[in-house]
Amino acid sequence: MTLLRDQDLAVAFDHAARSYDAMVAVNPGYHSHLRRSVRRLGFTGGGRGLRILDLGCGTGASTAALHTVLPDAAITAVDASAGMLRRAAAKPWPSHVSFVHAPAERLAEAGVRGPFDAVFAAYLFRNLSDPDPVLGAVHRLLAPYGRLGVHEYTLSGHRLDRAVWTLVCRGLVQPLAGALGDGDLYRHLWRSVVDFDTADRFAARLRTAGFDAVRALPLPGWQTGITHTFVARRTDAPTETEEAR
Repeated sequence: MTLLRDQDLAVAFDHAARSYDAMVAVNPGYHSHLRRSVRRLGFTGGGRGLRILDLGCGTGASTAALHTVLPDAAITAVDASAGMLRRAAAKPWPSHVSFVHAPAERLAEAGVRGPFDAVFAAYLFRNLSDPDPVLGAVHRLLAPYGRLGVHEYTLSGHRLDRAVWTLVCRGLVQPLAGALGDGDLYRHLWRSVVDFDTADRFAARLRTAGFDAVRALPLPGWQTGITHTFVARRTDAPTETEEAR
């Protein structure tokens, strides 16, 4: 199967938006795992005074996790799929949560400007044609000592974890998605994880992008060895160009 990319992937997510929340509801721990990943950013005090970018917010599950754990933080949630974003924005949110329609590769064109105290990205990077330029842009958007949290399907590299992932996708997720008319997207889901970095490789990718204090943390339950939280920091000073923005 050829992976969906860019506009084709955005269109597939647009189509799946109507049933996406129902699909994730059958995934044990989906929402609690997102909240756990947000807590791993290490912020206290409810997030008061913080600016956080939720990159690839989908229908708002990651936004809700951020708002639940850090209710006082100002959150800018961004997604490339207009359909997913409409679903997210239609939910009840306080005034300090806002939504922007933009691909992760073109944030500046959409008026998304730093510095942010944190960037959180759930299930995003394996869907990008090239994650490295986006990681570079995220690094520039962060304030010095700003924090990055990535919640992503990244296999451990063990055969058993890949087998479990394939069994869940082919035995449960793909048949259900096919009945809803979204089979292509969820076949992409399986393949994108199998083809993407292992957890160790993605951690190395973060270090290459300039992030420090990189950690890869497993999530509990059936997703152990399949889904990880990555936390990292920007510790260098901004360049003169960044200061002028």
